[in-house]
Amino acid sequence: MKSILYTKIFILLTCISNQFFYAQSSNIEILGVVLEANTNAPVEYATISILDSNTKKPITGTISSETGKFSIKTDATNFYIQVSFMGYKTKVYKTFEVENRKINLKTIALEEDNEALGEVLIRAEKSQTEFKLDKRVFNVGQDLSSTGAGALEVLNNVPSVNVSIEGDVSLRGNQGVQILINGKPSVLASADGNALGSITADMIEKIEVITNPSAKYDAEGTSGIINIVIKKSEKKGLNGSASLNIGVPNSNSFGLSLNRRTEKFNFFSQIGIGLRTYPSDSKTINRDLLNNTSVNSTGDANFDEKFSNILIGTDYHINNNNVITLSGSYAYEVEDQNSVANYEEFDETDTVIENWLRTETTEATNPKLRYEIQYKRDFKRHKDQSLLISALGSSFKKDQSSIYTNNTIFGDRADAKQETRTDYALEDYTFKIDYTHPFLENYTIETGSQYVINNVSNDFAVNDLVDANWANNPNLTNIFDYDQKVLGVYTTVAYEGDKWGLKLGIRLENTNINTLLVNTNLSNKDDYTNLFPSAHTSYKINNNFSLQAGYSRRIQRPRLRDLNPFSNIRDNYSISMGNPDLQPEYTDAFEITSINKIGKASLNFSLYNRHTTDIIERVTTFENNISTSRPENIGENTTTGFEFNGKYAPLNWLSLNGDFNINYFDRKGLFEDTSFDFKGNRWSSSLTSQFKLPADFDIEISGDYRSKYKTVQRQVSSNLFADLGIRKKILKGKTILNISIRDVFASRVDESITTQPEFYLFNSRKRGRFVTFGISYGFGKGEAMEFSGQRRR
Repeated sequence: MKSILYTKIFILLTCISNQFFYAQSSNIEILGVVLEANTNAPVEYATISILDSNTKKPITGTISSETGKFSIKTDATNFYIQVSFMGYKTKVYKTFEVENRKINLKTIALEEDNEALGEVLIRAEKSQTEFKLDKRVFNVGQDLSSTGAGALEVLNNVPSVNVSIEGDVSLRGNQGVQILINGKPSVLASADGNALGSITADMIEKIEVITNPSAKYDAEGTSGIINIVIKKSEKKGLNGSASLNIGVPNSNSFGLSLNRRTEKFNFFSQIGIGLRTYPSDSKTINRDLLNNTSVNSTGDANFDEKFSNILIGTDYHINNNNVITLSGSYAYEVEDQNSVANYEEFDETDTVIENWLRTETTEATNPKLRYEIQYKRDFKRHKDQSLLISALGSSFKKDQSSIYTNNTIFGDRADAKQETRTDYALEDYTFKIDYTHPFLENYTIETGSQYVINNVSNDFAVNDLVDANWANNPNLTNIFDYDQKVLGVYTTVAYEGDKWGLKLGIRLENTNINTLLVNTNLSNKDDYTNLFPSAHTSYKINNNFSLQAGYSRRIQRPRLRDLNPFSNIRDNYSISMGNPDLQPEYTDAFEITSINKIGKASLNFSLYNRHTTDIIERVTTFENNISTSRPENIGENTTTGFEFNGKYAPLNWLSLNGDFNINYFDRKGLFEDTSFDFKGNRWSSSLTSQFKLPADFDIEISGDYRSKYKTVQRQVSSNLFADLGIRKKILKGKTILNISIRDVFASRVDESITTQPEFYLFNSRKRGRFVTFGISYGFGKGEAMEFSGQRRR
């Protein structure tokens, strides 16, 4: 499998190299600046088209920048140039001089065309990528917007972004990406592919990709941001789509998305219901190396989940510059989990002395509520001047009960029975204001604030069956309250010229945390204030090659599960618990990236370095064959890595996406007088091939490899797995049939080994193969959900 992967990568690089040398030897560069005739103001987004002199068909194209300048290359020999913009007379150049393989049109003055003001002119024939200070901007051209593609299909054409046939969006191979709509969080973006399926290509103006976020964004760690900018006044009337999915194991769902747009209002809604089953097989070994005894287990489990959800909202366009958005969603889930595990205890002679079965029956209900109000104002003074005010609230509750039974098969162990009860409640509130103010010609200042409130209460109780009566276990019963408030204020200042730019920012965040164990009255308070600077610069050598560099300081606050001290007794020989005394991690991140577009290929090379202090790692202790893991702050870590990702479409029916990431880390830590210093590396690679076949068939094959790597005490094993997807469009693309197979060879296994002088641990869990068939239908101006079959979280 590895040899096939390496062969594909070699063929990809060879093709790219040939394309590169051919393009370099034959290109003619066309450049100029587009101005408004009466005011001499630059015309941004003017369309520059290169057309064939004989067929009149477009060869390539671009758009003008904020300063009106443009530059484009072509290897054509018989062509003419057309410059156009909505409401202005089109300029056509059929004769021109070529000097040193350059055509300099100098200043192009466009005059108003009052007769054409009611017409809509096309934008760039070909989608183009612009390179800005801390982001890349992908302007959606007619090649995508006229094909009826969905938002996820457009995303799949953006450099560094990949979308699987099931709708999983990844940035540089990492799925931890935040998706925004018009620069702000949205219920459409926070959902999965079904939600984004209601956005189609001709609604999208541009897509912004941010791989190293500036101080404008939360300092909390993130892999990157994708911002989808929607055009105005598109898709009026009633539009929508519906999907039905059936899978083995259970992956059954129905979804309906509706959208109605009028001159002032945009109403949107979604509903979904479904049933899913997640089976798993597990194996554990707990071995005492001092006494040479062990406890081993093998088991299987089924997690069944029934869910339903509804989302409804509206955009109210007060006028062209003011929009208010109201939205809300509600979801209800019912969970059932059943498991059986066979345990065996061995003595020092490797003889079984005890054998018992442990069964689990768990039931839970999870209601979820989310509501949001947003106000967005644009200003006539400048198209990029804006004010955004938003308030978001959400709540999540879990009412869960479990029964655990131990039945002895062999040995003297007494039968036992336990029950647990969990009443969990979470409430989150986010208040945000952002203001953007361009000034002079190339400068922009951004400022704003965000206040986030998180309130959690976890009431957990364990009862033991003693003499046919349930008795509370006070050592495992308590109420854990967690309150966190984060106030952030930021300012960024940017200069962006034609070739070079610089953006500096600073973010101030104050964090206040309070935890309380109610029954034992143990409390913990923490209050700290941090500065998070950021700096980004870029240099555009030409339209096809750019260099970017960035620095940002980030924070990773402990998650609730890391703070919650309650034990997990699902496997009472492998106990996991939290640590309310945890401190946050701090990371200084540096990155240098080259962005290359060579013919039909786009290549990105990145070098990065991350230095993290107060690293949070789980430390495992061992006693009486029972392992207990608890997170601790242990030392610091320096990671240096290289990443390559590329996208190449050698043919209209074939595209290849590849990603390779390797990093080396140096850990230095000390915990309870024990040194945890070590060095290591980890790497991953993926290759995805997408084929467009006759009769509107699409096939996607992807392979992933993730190397083994070390943590403080553990070694996590490598993984090699593949996914397959087949899609068929019928009824002029209004209906789409889907088949997806995740983990085709059922080779994906989560496996880890912990080796210490006193003990040895082995843990393995396998999910297996998932096969899903789906059908979706789009009506009105809506498109069928091309990436369906996922539930909303």
